[in-house]
Amino acid sequence: MRSRAYPFYFASGALALYLLFYVIPSIMGFYYAFTDWNSYTTEVNFIGLENFRVIFTSGASQNYMHFVRNTIVFTIATILLKTIIALGLAVLLTHGIHRLAYFHRVVMYLPAVLPMLVVSLVFKSILNPATGLLNTTLRSVGLDFMAQRWLVDVAWAMPSVIGVDTWRGVGYIMVILIAGLQAIPREYYEAAAIDGASGWASFRRITLPLLLPVLTVTTVLNLLYGLKVFDIVFVLTNGGPGRATDTVYTAIFDEFSKGRYGVATTLSTLLFLIMIVLGYFVIRLMHRDVEE
Repeated sequence: MRSRAYPFYFASGALALYLLFYVIPSIMGFYYAFTDWNSYTTEVNFIGLENFRVIFTSGASQNYMHFVRNTIVFTIATILLKTIIALGLAVLLTHGIHRLAYFHRVVMYLPAVLPMLVVSLVFKSILNPATGLLNTTLRSVGLDFMAQRWLVDVAWAMPSVIGVDTWRGVGYIMVILIAGLQAIPREYYEAAAIDGASGWASFRRITLPLLLPVLTVTTVLNLLYGLKVFDIVFVLTNGGPGRATDTVYTAIFDEFSKGRYGVATTLSTLLFLIMIVLGYFVIRLMHRDVEE
């Protein structure tokens, strides 16, 4: 019994902090999701599922389900883009480019260490429709038709935010995938080459199956990040234009700013449940593929 309890001593401090600052507030949040907690009165009354009814039946001026859809679209798009681009770069910098490979890895990874606030402010300037570097460059080379109102056009605002987030995060995923690729024994590729397998066949039959556990980790990390996205949207567009880029967390911030704490907590609870369900099915699906 003492030998089993011994490792617990090392984790007890972290567990106590986790319990105090995460578990207990989360339980309190579940409770307040069923109340009319707000800044206009000191009374907190239990109102059952009323806040959930407000969220699911909200009107055009405050369409909470629209914010949920935006969050899911952002999450799926960034997962696909980051994974595909990062996987391509990881394979290229592991099996393709050998000269200055470490230099290229550092350059690709650098955006991941930049503060999100700095990245957002820089790209807000670059994507400015009138004086931004991107449109100015396009016009200077005769590609005026490609210049867009990137962050102020409903059709381009969300793709622009997704593009900026992908640029910043792809290097982080690339580094994780490179570590997974380096763990695959070279003998597998040598045996496949002797058998006459093409590069694509080796990638499909060796790299992808053996990299699935790492891809599961990166997918879950991207999933959790995407569902909780806030800062990049807040700085780039503040949810606009016309709330076209509002996500669940920007809506939660907005509700807390208005003093509607109960509705804000309900949105947090709803997002937490979505994260559990999606995370569970992603892990189960990819784990099944790994076993096969």
